[in-house]
Amino acid sequence: MTTPHDPATTKHADSSPATPPPTAPPVPDVENQTAASTRFGAPAILRRWKREDFLKRGSIGLRGLALVCSLLSFVIMVSNKHGDWKNFDKYEEFRYTLGIAILSTLYTGGQVLRQVHELYTGNLMFSRWSTSLFDFIGDQIVAYLLISSASAAVPMTNRMREGADNIFTDSLAAAISMSFLAFFSLGLSALISGYKLSTQSYI
Repeated sequence: MTTPHDPATTKHADSSPATPPPTAPPVPDVENQTAASTRFGAPAILRRWKREDFLKRGSIGLRGLALVCSLLSFVIMVSNKHGDWKNFDKYEEFRYTLGIAILSTLYTGGQVLRQVHELYTGNLMFSRWSTSLFDFIGDQIVAYLLISSASAAVPMTNRMREGADNIFTDSLAAAISMSFLAFFSLGLSALISGYKLSTQSYI
C-alpha cells in the first residue's frame, strides 16, 4: 500500500537551509609582513643608529674644523702688528673680527669637548632635547657673527691692498679667510643640528 504524498512535509524538507561549504583559512601576506618587519624591525633600528652615529661624528668634525679656523684667525689677527698704521688694533673692523674669532674659538672648543666626552662615555651632560636646541641656536648665532665680522673687514682690507700690498694686508686677508671657513663649517653644522632637532622625539 502506497503512502499518500504529503505536500507540507515535502515543502518543509525542501526549504531547509543548506550547510555552507567550509572555507579555506586566509593566506598570510608574507611580502607585506616582511616589508613591515624590515621597516619597523631590527634593520630599521640599526640604520637609525648608523645615521645618528654618522651625524654625530660629522658634527664633531665640522665643529673641530671651525675651531681650528677660528683659532688661526685669532692668532693671525692678534699677531698682525708692524708699527705705524700697520696695526690691526687701530681699526674697528679688525677688532670686531678678532673679538668674534675669540668667541667662536670658545664656543666651538666647548662644543667639541662636550661631544667627545659624550661619544666616548655614552653619558649626556644635558637632556637630548635641550642639547639639540642649544646646538641649533648656538651654531646659527656664531655662524652669523663670523660672516658679519668677515664681511665688515673685507672692504677695508681691499682698500689697503690697493694702496700697498704687504705683509700686514696679507695677514689680514688670511685671518678673514679663516673666519669665512669657520662660518662655512658652522653653517653646515647648523644644518645637522636643525635636522637632529626636527627629528627629535618628544615622547
